[in-house]
Amino acid sequence: MAKYRLILLRHGEGAWNKENRFCSWVDQKLSADGVKEAQTCGRHLKMLGFEFDLVFTSILSRSIQTAWLVLEEMGQEWVPTESSWRLNERHYGALIGLNRTEMALNHGEEQVKRWRRSYAVSPPPITEVHPYYHEIYNDRRYKYCDVPLGKLPKSESLKEVLDRLLPYWNERIAPEVKKGKTVLISAHGNSTRALLKHLEGISDEAIVNVTLPTGVPVLLELDESLQPLGPHQFLGDQEAIQAAIKKVEDQGKAKPMAEK
Repeated sequence: MAKYRLILLRHGEGAWNKENRFCSWVDQKLSADGVKEAQTCGRHLKMLGFEFDLVFTSILSRSIQTAWLVLEEMGQEWVPTESSWRLNERHYGALIGLNRTEMALNHGEEQVKRWRRSYAVSPPPITEVHPYYHEIYNDRRYKYCDVPLGKLPKSESLKEVLDRLLPYWNERIAPEVKKGKTVLISAHGNSTRALLKHLEGISDEAIVNVTLPTGVPVLLELDESLQPLGPHQFLGDQEAIQAAIKKVEDQGKAKPMAEK
């Protein structure tokens, strides 16, 4: 029997998810479909009887908005929420804002897959001439991070995401789980994949094939040492979840672009 239960959640669909663009550290709200995904998630978790004691989010709006909507649907708006940049999405560097399908057409599907899904490969770094550089680094939320502004990443591999996430997990989240608290982490595709890799001991090669759809809660059942008692479980309509996973996997393929 599980000692602890942890729910991980990739935020609901954002506007740039719908447009198949690398969003990364650009702050985007949820799309109309993303709002519905978060609300559906909340209703499902309520039906399953989850009662959260603490919620952790990134400092990006789509992560925070998702958590709010989930808690609202559950009637648990009062549950304390804490936000940290260490749960932010992976920093995609110079790829931010670009369309994945166009990238696959220009650079090949395998290169885009390496940039998107591999463990140790970093995209080219963002520079000051990038159209979203100043929008990101002039945002005052980054003045309150636990590292100087100049030390924040300009590009990240999944390994580097895990490196900056682990101190927050070890020092802040894990101790709360070990107190017996039921925790929700509302984060992003890659920060959640990084944490799953760490907790489940997923290999560098196998993590490439771990895909998380938006707005679908993931259950981890853990023992007293926070070791998983089995593989992570997607909660919800399994047929719909598999279709959503395929949709995410297809985002980096060089399918013909629709005429504009």
